[in-house]
This record gives sequence, C-alpha cells and structure tokens, in this order.
Amino acid sequence: MSLIEWNKALYSVQIEEFDKHHQMLLEFINDLHSAMLQGKGKEVLSKILFELKEYTQYHFSAEEEQMIKANFPGYAEHKKQHTDLIGQLDLLIKDFESGDRKVSVETFKFLKEWLFNHIQVTDKKYTPYLKK
Repeated sequence: MSLIEWNKALYSVQIEEFDKHHQMLLEFINDLHSAMLQGKGKEVLSKILFELKEYTQYHFSAEEEQMIKANFPGYAEHKKQHTDLIGQLDLLIKDFESGDRKVSVETFKFLKEWLFNHIQVTDKKYTPYLKK
C-alpha cells in the first residue's frame, strides 16, 4: 500500500491534466518512501531526483502556459514559487551528487511539503480561472 493515496477531495484542482500530473508526483513520493523503508533510498534517489526535475519542469511549463492563457492574476507569484521549487530540487541534486547521506530524507520531506502546501493551497487558486 502507498504512503499517500490520491484523494480527489484533498488534491484535485479540477483540471484533469493537472490532476494527472499531481498523481504522478504522488508516485514519486510513494516510490521514495517505499525505497527508504527497504533501506534503498540512496540507490533509487538518483533516478527519482532526475525524473522528478524533468517532470516538474514539464508540469510547471504546462501550468504556466494555461495560467497565461486564462489571464490568471496570480501568475507572477505562482511562477516564482515554481522557480523556487526547481531551485530547491537543484540543491537536493547537488547535495546528492556530493554524497550527502541525508538527501533521501530531505527529498521526501520536500516532496511532501510541496504536495500538501503547493498543490492544496497555491494550485487551487488558479482553478476558477482555468475552468472558465
């Protein structure tokens, strides 16, 4: 069983494309958690970090494109948060590459924080604009 199950009431932004993206992000969290429980966090972390960065850039680009089209008034702040999140991810990758042993725990905390705050609070602000 996964640590975090998709809960439409909690996580849905009511935009099917982005809900699917967010479900994929949940999978990254669950994969990392599972590996950590098996003592393999460090072994799978490289793959997860690089896939996560690639996927988040794809996801953020899609969100930002739709926010621009919808004239979402919170676009600039939302884009800044995306930039900051990618920056945090870059730091985790750098720490991992330098041999930091705490990276899997830090990555796990980062992903959970992102899910529970960014998606549930920040992303839901664009829903009324993108659904028009």
